[in-house]
Order: sequence, then C-alpha cells, then structure tokens
Amino acid sequence: MLAAALGAAVTACTVGPSYQRPATAADKRDASFKELGQPAAASDLSPGAASVAWRQARPSDGSLRGRWWELFGDAQLDGLEDRIAVSNQNLKIAAAQYLEAREQVRIAQAGYFPTLTAGPSATHTRESFNQPNTVRGVTKFQFNTFSLQAQATWEPDLWGRVRRTVEQARANAQASAADLASVTLSLQGELALDYFELRGLDTQRQLLESTLASDIDYLRLTQVRFKGGIATDVDVAQAETQYRSIKAQAIDIGVARAELEHAIAILVGVPPSDLALAPSPGAPALPAIPSSLPSALLERRPDIAAAERRAAAANAQIGIAMSAYYPNVTLGASGGLDSGLLGTLFQVSSFFWSAGASAVETLFEGGRRHALTDQARDAYEAQAAAYRQSVLNAFREVEDNLAALRILAEETEAETAAVDSARRSLGLSATRYKGGVASYLEVLTAQTIQLTNERSQAELATRRSVACVQLIKALGGGWTTAQLPAAD
Repeated sequence: MLAAALGAAVTACTVGPSYQRPATAADKRDASFKELGQPAAASDLSPGAASVAWRQARPSDGSLRGRWWELFGDAQLDGLEDRIAVSNQNLKIAAAQYLEAREQVRIAQAGYFPTLTAGPSATHTRESFNQPNTVRGVTKFQFNTFSLQAQATWEPDLWGRVRRTVEQARANAQASAADLASVTLSLQGELALDYFELRGLDTQRQLLESTLASDIDYLRLTQVRFKGGIATDVDVAQAETQYRSIKAQAIDIGVARAELEHAIAILVGVPPSDLALAPSPGAPALPAIPSSLPSALLERRPDIAAAERRAAAANAQIGIAMSAYYPNVTLGASGGLDSGLLGTLFQVSSFFWSAGASAVETLFEGGRRHALTDQARDAYEAQAAAYRQSVLNAFREVEDNLAALRILAEETEAETAAVDSARRSLGLSATRYKGGVASYLEVLTAQTIQLTNERSQAELATRRSVACVQLIKALGGGWTTAQLPAAD
C-alpha cells in the first residue's frame, strides 16, 4: 500500500524550470541573409549594363542532402569521401564518445528502479567468557550462524531528481550525436577543400608546362635568329632566363601539392605512402546551392544543435540541484533464512523479514544547496549564450561565403576578359617579333602578363570551389535535427 502510494507520487512533482529553447536572432520574422539581396556591380567593361540584384540559385532543398559532395560530379572525390567514414581515426573517436554518452542515459535510468541484493553467509562466533550477565555452563560462548537473505532498497523519485538526471543525460547524448555529425561534416569539408586546392595546383602546373613548351620554342627561335645576326645575345639570355624561371615555378608547385596529397591521405586514414593521386587539372562545375532562411539553420547545423542540446542539459541540472532542498525518502525491505544449524536453515521457523521507510532532510549545510542551484543557473545562462553565439557565427559564415561567391564571380568575369586581352597581346607581340619589328623584351613582357593572368584565373576558380564547399558546410551539408537519436 505504501509503495503504491509513493509510486503514484513519483509522477506528481518534478522540481526545476521546464526547458524552453533560448531565443535567437533567427526567431525574428524579418530575418534574412544580407547577401541574398546584394546587387551585383556593373561590369567596368560594359558601362551600359544595368546593375541587377544577385541571388543565389535556390532550387529545392532536396538537392542538398548527406552526400553533398556528389553535387560536384567528381568520381575521384566521391571515392575519397566514402573512405572517411571507414578509416578516419578522429571520426572513430567522436563515434566512441557518442556511444559513451548514450550509455550514460542507461546509467541514469537505473535510478528509477530498486536495488536488490541477495547472498548466503556463514559465521562462527566466540564470545568473551568475562562479558557481563553470563553464566558459565549455561551461556553459549561459541556458536555458528548460517544465513540466506535478500535486501531491497528503493529511493522513489518524488522530486524528479532521477527524471532530471535522465533528461540531462539524454540531452548530452544528443549533443554528442550532433558533435559526431559536426566532426563528420568538418572532415568531409576539409577533404573537399584539400582536393580542390590540389586540382587547382594541377591546373597551375599545366599552365606552367604549357608556357614552358612555348618558351622552349621561343628560345630556339631566338638562338636561330642570333646565329643569323638578327637577334642579340641579350635576347638569347632573356629567353633562357624566362625558360629557367618558369621551370623553377613548375617544380616549386610540387611542394604544396605533396603536402595536400599527404593531408588527404591522413583524412582517409592511410599513411601518405599508400595514396597517390594522379594529376587532374581543371576546376569543377559549381553546383547551385540552396541557401536556407536563417531560421532553417537552427535545424540544419549540427554544431548549433549540439549547443542547443547542451543548453537543455544545463537546464536539467537546475532541477537536479533544486531536488536537494527536499527530503530523501528511502524504502527498504529484507528477508531470508537464519539458523544456528545448517540442517535447520530451510525450515519455516528460520524465516525472517523486515520492512520500513526513512526520510532524511538536511537542516543546515552552510548554504551549499543554494550555491549549487545558483551555479546551475549560471551554467545554463552560459550555455544559452553559447547557443546564441553559435547561431550568430553560423549567420556570419553563410554571409561570408555568399559574399565570396558573389564577388569572386564578378572577379572571375573581369579576369577572364583580362586573360583574353593578354592572349591577344601576346599573339600580336609574337607576330611583330617574328617579323623583325619588335624586340624579344616585348614578347617576354606579354608572356609574363599572360601567365600571371592565367594563374590568377586558375586561383579564382579554386577559391570559388573552396567558397562553395564552405557555404555547403555553413548550411549544414544537408544534415537536419531529425537525424538526432532519441537516446533512450
């Protein structure tokens, strides 16, 4: 009867504040990304062109899902990304930490149930002959005791301490799951960044090698003209210097490329000696990335989800601290068999039992409970602020990369025009040189300008790929809070 009454009371009281997700800037109805309405600057080469509003392409959100790297259509990148989940050790660490946090939920749930113990015991006792109230020959000073007993103790969760502990453990486990998703997204993004930068270096090396082939032709032409008395030895020296300089630049690119290849090897969990990526010049076609509304980031960023879950865990800690103000009620029962002779241990007359309850209330502890409750409230405020800051950081990252894509697109247009002009200039200078009306210095200058602009164009293509990957990361890479486990 007493246990039934207390069991009913378990659901009657849970101390501490109910959790409400902290308000953020994304909750404003008029919140939007500034860059989505940023007008594009009119081209300097087209003064009559009207300035139009630039907006990121926004197809269905279905195009941005978990395997977001497939949007780039690069089979080699797809294969490398698939190897991260299997072999990356940092990802395995995060996965193990999530499993550890999930087990903590089961540990906390054990507080709902009573503790049962059982076991036999056997003792032999010799008492003092000189103890008071003893009569020699009558009092038995040595005897055996055989016992088989069980005990049950249960502290009903009258004030919700166990419920709050389970709530806290569940929120921490969900935060750990979001951390795992965040680590996964970070590693996937880092691999894509390294891969596109490596491809950018391959493009630059291809440009340099193409320039080398042209330079060797010019060097031979200059040597022939020198032998014919048309060119000077200065022209020959300049042509040779240009060739050697470009060759050195092509060799130097190998350092950065090797470092990127080694970084990719570590990301996929293999020693650098076990991975070799064949040169693959060229930039990928940039996919259309759906840019979510700011409020959607709260559902799509795993780092934001982790911060929000930790705020929920901190809120539960307040209830745990407040439960210390209330008495601890414990129910206990024990029973079993007890006899001085092993042969009579299992007789009905050897059976015994007891049951009872106790309640303990702390009357004075120097303000410790009050301080712990205040500490829990302060910790919650800190976690709530961290959550709001993570939202603001997400806004900044999206805005940064939207701006980068817009500005780099404009810069690429201008650089493409510059490359076309430089190629036309080199063609004219080469014709003039072969016709004997220009010095090799004019050709050399035109070559240098063309190569500089072509390398800038290649660097811009790499930067646009990087900005695209970073925007995908900033938008959560297709992850949503629906993927958070229940953590029961």
